[in-house]
Amino acid sequence: MRALAVLGRRWFSQAIHRTLSISCPPLYQIPCNFDFLCTYTSNCSPEKKILEPGEEQEAPKSLSLRIEKLARGESVGLAFQSWMREGFPIHRGDIFHAINRLRKLKLNKRALEVMEWVVRERPYRPKELDYSYLLEFTTKLHGICHGEKLFTRIPPEFQNELLYNNLVIACLEKGVIRLSLDYMKKMRELGHPISHLVFNRLIILHSSHGRRKMIPKFLTLMKAYKTAPHVSTYNILMKIEANEHNIEGLVKVFDEMKMSKVEPNEISFCILATAHAVARLYTVAEAYVEDVEKSRTGDNWSTLDVLIILYGYLGKGKELERTWTMVQELSHVRSKSYMLAIEAFGRIGQLSRAEELWLEMKSIKGLKSTEPFNSMLSVYCKYGLIKKATAVFREMEINGCKPNAITFRHLALGCLKAELVEEALKTLEMGMHLKTSNKVKNSTPWLETTLSIIEIFAEKGDIANAEKFFEEIAKAKYTRYTFVYNTLIKAYVKAKVYFPSLLRRMILGGAKPDAETYSLIKLIEQFQT
Repeated sequence: MRALAVLGRRWFSQAIHRTLSISCPPLYQIPCNFDFLCTYTSNCSPEKKILEPGEEQEAPKSLSLRIEKLARGESVGLAFQSWMREGFPIHRGDIFHAINRLRKLKLNKRALEVMEWVVRERPYRPKELDYSYLLEFTTKLHGICHGEKLFTRIPPEFQNELLYNNLVIACLEKGVIRLSLDYMKKMRELGHPISHLVFNRLIILHSSHGRRKMIPKFLTLMKAYKTAPHVSTYNILMKIEANEHNIEGLVKVFDEMKMSKVEPNEISFCILATAHAVARLYTVAEAYVEDVEKSRTGDNWSTLDVLIILYGYLGKGKELERTWTMVQELSHVRSKSYMLAIEAFGRIGQLSRAEELWLEMKSIKGLKSTEPFNSMLSVYCKYGLIKKATAVFREMEINGCKPNAITFRHLALGCLKAELVEEALKTLEMGMHLKTSNKVKNSTPWLETTLSIIEIFAEKGDIANAEKFFEEIAKAKYTRYTFVYNTLIKAYVKAKVYFPSLLRRMILGGAKPDAETYSLIKLIEQFQT
C-alpha cells in the first residue's frame, strides 16, 4: 500500500438541420451521450486537432483537413490557395463539411475565418446557410451585439426563419433568455416558425433543480407557437428525470410522448433502459434493451457503447461479446469503448476477458491518461484484488499519469474488500483532498462505487462512516432508490442502534419503503430501550 501514499436539396436540408442543432449540446449535458454512466473525462484541449486514422493520407482530397492542419496564426487563405492551385474548385459542400468538422473540434475561430473568407471572396454565391454559419460563429466569438449588427447587414432575402432561429439559439447559448424570448415574439409576428431546437435549449438551460419549474411554461409556449413536438424534446425531458433518479417521472414523460404520437428512437430506449438498469429494475431494463436493438440504426458507436454498459448490468456475456465484436468492426474504435468493455466484462465476473482487452488497449492505444488505468483499477478493486490493483497504480505512476479522486475511490473500495480498513480510510482521505467536478460526483460509476463502500461500512455496523458517505450520494439524489436507503438502515441494524425517524427520513427523501425496509425497521425496534 506504499504506492498509494506516494501518488442537392437533400444534402442542403440536412445541412440546415445540422446548422440549427449547433447550439443544442448532445443529450448528457442533458442530451444523450450518456456520460452519466462513465466517470471518464477527456483531457483534450478544445483547440486540439484530432485526426482519425487514415485521414493523413486523405489530405490532398479534403479541404477540411487542409484547414485543420494550418498552424496557429496562419491565414485560412493559404489552405484555399493551395486547394485551388492544385485544380480543385471550392464547392459549397466542401465548406459545409469543413465547418461541421471545425465545429466538432470546437475550432470556432478558424470556422469564422472560413466563413468570412467565403463571404469576402465569393467562390460561389452565398446563401442563407452560409450567412447562418457566419452569424453563428460571429456571435460565439464576439458576442450578441456583434451578432445582431451582422444580422441587420445580411441581405433581406436571407433574413428568414433559419437566420432568426440561429440568432435566438445564439442568444440562448450566451444565457440571454429575455432577449431570446423577444426575438421569438418577433418571429411569431413575422410568421416564421420556431424550431423545436430553440425550446430544447430553453429546457436545457432550466434543467437544474432550482429552475425546473419553468419547464412546463416553455412546453405550454411551445404549443402556443405551434411548434410540433419532437422526439429530441422528449428525450431531453426523460434525461432530466433520469439524472434526478426519478423513475416515475421518467415513465410519465415517456407516456406523454406516446400520447402525443411521437415515435421514440434508439436514444429514447437507451435512456429508459439505462435508467431502469441503474435502478436495479433489470426485468424492465431488459425489455427496453430489446427495443434498443430493434430501433438501432446503422453502426452508431454511442448506442453500441450503451449496449455494452447495459449487457454488463444484465450479466449477459454472449450479448456483450457480440456487441463488442460489432464495435471492433467499426472503422475506428475509441479508447472510451475499450474502457466501457473492460468495466462491463469485469462487472459480470469475466476478469480474464477484461484483462485481455486491457492489454489490447495498451498495445493499440497506449496509456496517456489516468482514465484507462482507473478502468482496470475499478475491475480489480470490485473483487478486492488489491495486489493487482496496486500493480496498475504503480504502472500509472511510471507512465506519468496522476491519480485523481476516482482512482482513490476505487482503491479505497479495494482495500475494504481486502479487509484493509485502516488503509481504506487513509485512501479515502487522500481522494477527498482532490478537486472533483459535480459531473463526476453525479456519475453512476462514482455513485455505485460509493454505495459499495457504504455497504461494507454497514456490514461492520460503522454508522458514522456509512452516514458520511450516504450524505454525499444524497446530494446526487441517488438515495431515491429504496435499495440505497435499505443499505443505510442495515448499518443501524448491525450496530444495534435504535433510530426512530429512519422510516420518516426515507419517505421524505423520496424513496419508497418495501418489504425489506419494514423488516429492517422491525429489527431496529428491538433495540429500543
